[in-house]
Amino acid sequence: MHFGKWTLFLAVFWMLLSGYFKPLMLGFGVLSVVIVLVFLRRMDKADEEPMVISIGHRMLRYVVWLFWQIVLSSVQVTRLIWSPTIKLSPSLEKISVQNTREASRVLYANSITLTPGTMSVDLEDGEITVHALQKESIDDLKSGEMERKITSIWGENK
Repeated sequence: MHFGKWTLFLAVFWMLLSGYFKPLMLGFGVLSVVIVLVFLRRMDKADEEPMVISIGHRMLRYVVWLFWQIVLSSVQVTRLIWSPTIKLSPSLEKISVQNTREASRVLYANSITLTPGTMSVDLEDGEITVHALQKESIDDLKSGEMERKITSIWGENK
């Protein structure tokens, strides 16, 4: 079942990205999926921890929420760039993520980087070093809303 989900996910992902449905291109897609599945099987055997796909309603809600945050941040960054009166206040701070699993920490760091105006610089020892164009962005991250959304995907308690 594990490889069936990965096969379906990779095939749909490839078709969405490629947009080609000619026999040669579909053949390349099948070949690509098979190669990735071979590597996935080898990695599962090496670390003895199969990577299971679990795309449920919580993940879908998070993706929709993250997309909306990206839109809002894009508008904010555009205003920062074009407005002559708004001043930048670049900041670099560490945000603690001690109480979350490692996979959640990685998703959190990547989500920060995807959000315009912020970037994860480092993830080490339970802390994410974040650079932001405005201090308020780091304050928003410290409020913990994004972290709570991420930990709720896997049902983690904080």
